Amino acid sequence: MDRDQTQRPIAGSAPQRRAQGLRAPKSSGLALLIALSWAVCAPQASAAETLRLAVSATPLSLPIFVADKLNYFADEGLKLQLQEMVGGHRAMQALLDGQADLATASETVLVFNSFKSRQFAVLGGFASSNKDSKLIVRAGAGIAQWQDMPGKRIGTVQAAASHYWLDTSLLAAGLDPRALKVQHAQPEHMAELLKRGDLDAVAAWEPYPFKILQTVPGSRVLPSSISYRLSFNLVAGQALIGTRDEELARLLRALERAERFIADKPAQAQALLRERLKLDQGFIDWVWPSYQYRLSLDQALLASLEAQARWAQREGHVTGERPLNYLSLIYSKPLRQVAPAAVSLIE
Repeated sequence: MDRDQTQRPIAGSAPQRRAQGLRAPKSSGLALLIALSWAVCAPQASAAETLRLAVSATPLSLPIFVADKLNYFADEGLKLQLQEMVGGHRAMQALLDGQADLATASETVLVFNSFKSRQFAVLGGFASSNKDSKLIVRAGAGIAQWQDMPGKRIGTVQAAASHYWLDTSLLAAGLDPRALKVQHAQPEHMAELLKRGDLDAVAAWEPYPFKILQTVPGSRVLPSSISYRLSFNLVAGQALIGTRDEELARLLRALERAERFIADKPAQAQALLRERLKLDQGFIDWVWPSYQYRLSLDQALLASLEAQARWAQREGHVTGERPLNYLSLIYSKPLRQVAPAAVSLIE
């Protein structure tokens, strides 16, 4: 027998079976058990639970609309159900009521709800605007400037961004908001309330100011002197934090892709927004310059949350205790994974 023959494994021996990627018969049962265990424990994309996202029907939500329309969420392996609502205040309530897993909301909505519940966390801002809220005055109301507001009936969505913007605009004009007749009004009813003369002016976010100007003859915008940057944020219910972080990261990745699309193809993004909100190009031209779409978690958001919490307490808009630190309501891990440069919080 030559040397090569002595070193060649006998057919069917253990070395040969290992070389062919097979197991020896005595270990086949263990291999099967391991395979079955892996099949049971490994995450299955098809078994992923649907995430319910309550989203406000506003231009601020454009990245979500783009990601939905262009299937970016599906590309990330997400099962996402959008629940469109009028206002971040309603979206946030749906989250806290257990009717949604995620929501979109301004920092003002977050502040007011932080006095009632801590069962949510901010994943990141994805849009901002310095002109989203506006004061619309009806014809014949006798309001030519902010100093004419005392004694007038003003409507706004209390505990929302337009409420904070209205109060700060009044304070900037040297007026005490508590001395005025400010009352709660839902945005979809504001045009009719102005038409009937039930209100003299309303503070609302887009697209409602644009709609009111179109449908209430003689109405006009009263310019404000304040500079207020509204942040629009993606918020997750506490049950998702630490348990579905990978899905949250994929959701943010889809939004990042949508924001690149908006920046690279603005005409197509505008067309999508027109279609989604059922408004014309005149509306797009009206609002587009004031919006920025960019994922972020920055110190400005934290400072705004703290400042608005102090305002809400000082003006008697809230009861109960505020969070000791609003960092406790921010969860940066998924965004740090997707876009580290977008996180500039000092933690």
